[in-house]
Amino acid sequence: MKKKLSCILLIDDDEPTNYYNSKVVKKADCCKRIQICLGVDEAIAFLKNGDGEDYPSPELIFLDINMPGKDGWDFLDEYSSLSEEAKGDVVVAMLTTSLNPADEEKAFEKGAKGFARKPLSIEQIHNIIKKHLPEYW
Repeated sequence: MKKKLSCILLIDDDEPTNYYNSKVVKKADCCKRIQICLGVDEAIAFLKNGDGEDYPSPELIFLDINMPGKDGWDFLDEYSSLSEEAKGDVVVAMLTTSLNPADEEKAFEKGAKGFARKPLSIEQIHNIIKKHLPEYW
């Protein structure tokens, strides 16, 4: 890797999944910070707080589809309406257990750039970075 991402944002309501995913991201050794949000509202608030040491803009977001209340689709809708400054230049990748091809199609239609199936792997992370963030690879 040329340089590490500033931040990877994990959005999933399941704490054990977030724990596992954060361990995989750490092993991938590809970012300086891992931010975990347990839901859509928390993630949108994190993105709106803008750049800075306490709230670095993520370059990569791994987003679960199925969450109680607002789900991954709701996040994509709200994310698309954020200011350009809040959105930044972020790669959103769905990370899900869904095997439904319609979910993958819908994810890309709503602006996701990646679609990965759980469990997250170092290879998946590296492939997304190589494809969508080559300046870091």
